[in-house]
Amino acid sequence: MPFHTPGNMVALSAVLLCGMGFAAMVLRMRMSADGSTTTARRDVGSTFGMALQGLAMGLAWMGGVHFGGPVSRADWISAGVPATLAALSVGLFAWSTATMGANWSLAARTRAGHTLVQDGPFAIVRNPIYVALFGMVCALSMALGHAINLIAAVPVYVIGTLWRVRIEERLLRETFGQAYEDYSRRVKCFIPMVW
Repeated sequence: MPFHTPGNMVALSAVLLCGMGFAAMVLRMRMSADGSTTTARRDVGSTFGMALQGLAMGLAWMGGVHFGGPVSRADWISAGVPATLAALSVGLFAWSTATMGANWSLAARTRAGHTLVQDGPFAIVRNPIYVALFGMVCALSMALGHAINLIAAVPVYVIGTLWRVRIEERLLRETFGQAYEDYSRRVKCFIPMVW
């Protein structure tokens, strides 16, 4: 008995377009990074968390893909959830990286002139970028018909994300002290008013 349901070509097309948007934003941010800015603190330990997040993405997406035949009205309707989730995730990622500006980076670090970002999506949750990435993992898994894979992928993603957050928050506490403590008491990590 197969563990995967048929993929949805409409949803997959929408999610892949959103994924290209994600990739373009990351590339743009990396290319516009000011290389002359000196790094105050960097922790390469966050690379392990990134690797776990990448493994979770691979787990969520792995498996054969088959589509149930020609695109039907039902495909268009069922594409709504993953396509909307992907679009909201890209929007949240764009809003977050624009709000962070020069403070954004792939690996955990603070830099000279680093500011504690508390506005935009960071006024709602402390880690909106990880929430956005999680949304994309789920959207692509659903579009491929691999939603059952999330049973294994979600715990791995959460462990990798918590690993990274622990390192990032330590750097922010060292840099901003009481201001970061006040911010972290006021704003939840991932889910507003919950967690």
